[in-house]
Amino acid sequence: MKKYSWLLILLLAVGSIACGNGEEKSQTEETAAVETDQSNNSDAQYVEQATFTDFDGNEVSVSDFEGKVVLIDFWETWCKPCLASFPTMQDVQEEYPEDFVVLAVTPGFTDTQEDAEAFARKNDYTFEYLMDSNNLHRKLGVQGIPFKVYVDAEGNFIEKSMGTSGPKGDYKKLKKIIEEHK
Repeated sequence: MKKYSWLLILLLAVGSIACGNGEEKSQTEETAAVETDQSNNSDAQYVEQATFTDFDGNEVSVSDFEGKVVLIDFWETWCKPCLASFPTMQDVQEEYPEDFVVLAVTPGFTDTQEDAEAFARKNDYTFEYLMDSNNLHRKLGVQGIPFKVYVDAEGNFIEKSMGTSGPKGDYKKLKKIIEEHK
């Protein structure tokens, strides 16, 4: 029995690390070293030039959404904090249909495209579901999810953050970013 208790504790710790610690950390607050690409590109350059793949194999660029504030949300189906933030993102997207879009991007840590497609079919979220086929998450040093990247209506990188502030905190932050950058 003691052996199973330790196994359970280990699994909970790994799950907690993988999904983030529940506290949002903005780009300016992050102090941990992150693994980055060896080139001289900055986060802004990576984000502004980012491309993904939709479920039909088509390339989708961040620049395709110029005129809207873009939220790139790295998530996976097993991440409870990721899924808990979906209703808030949907509400804001419905509140700002002309000014805001959510790109729900699966980095492929453990989920396959089939996993993401099955989730999308079962749920009524109107996000742009995409696969991180060009590894933006690695270039940005994503080490846990949920991980969010914000882009203004002109296609310029705003900030990145890991974790969640809960439904009310996430809602306030999204509204503020949209109002300042639409």
